[in-house]
Amino acid sequence: MKVLISGGSSGLGAATVREVLAAGGTPLVLDREPPASGVDGRVDYVCADLADTPAAESAVRELAERAGGLDAVFTAAGIDIPGSLSTISTKEWERVVQVNLLGTAAVVRAALPYLERSRGTVVTCSSTLGLRSVSDATAYCASKAGVVGFTRALAAETAGRIGVTLLVPGGMDTAFFDGRDDQYKPPPDAKLNRPEHVAKAVLHALRQPAGCEVREMVVCHSEEGSWP
Repeated sequence: MKVLISGGSSGLGAATVREVLAAGGTPLVLDREPPASGVDGRVDYVCADLADTPAAESAVRELAERAGGLDAVFTAAGIDIPGSLSTISTKEWERVVQVNLLGTAAVVRAALPYLERSRGTVVTCSSTLGLRSVSDATAYCASKAGVVGFTRALAAETAGRIGVTLLVPGGMDTAFFDGRDDQYKPPPDAKLNRPEHVAKAVLHALRQPAGCEVREMVVCHSEEGSWP
């Protein structure tokens, strides 16, 4: 299985790369940084910024052509720059939406011809905060809610041609929260899921036979604070 993973160099994306390798598959990484240590040398990748739509689409086509096609795509790339709407800069606010929503659409758009040939599967990555909104996260919540709408529309549009799954993960124990002000970090007693556990759910969706789809799945710690 040839799986293109955007954001595959860190966090959930990197965990999914490891799961694909462990399953005997071929992960292909699209990220701003090379793949994480431990898988470098075994993973083909292209560095690109998901906020740059032409570059993202070109990177997808380059990876797909080098691999001889695609069987699946997982759009794991995502960022957040927390802050109130009145204090976060326009550039920062729009970058969150560009990476999370427009970057997801760009990757899927470029991959679609390859996936239709293989009758492959797309797994997009929203968030529990795409369904339940909080203060100081207008860009993140809007972008992740947009991924929900995009994915549901994509599933209707491509029914019978490719598989489409919406992943809604809760908070995970990754570097996603690093570098934030303390007020925007999970509290010390926060219940965070392990990214490798969520990655196993992604693989489960990708392993479904043609015509059978896991349409949507919420994957979070049993004591997740932002769900339901």
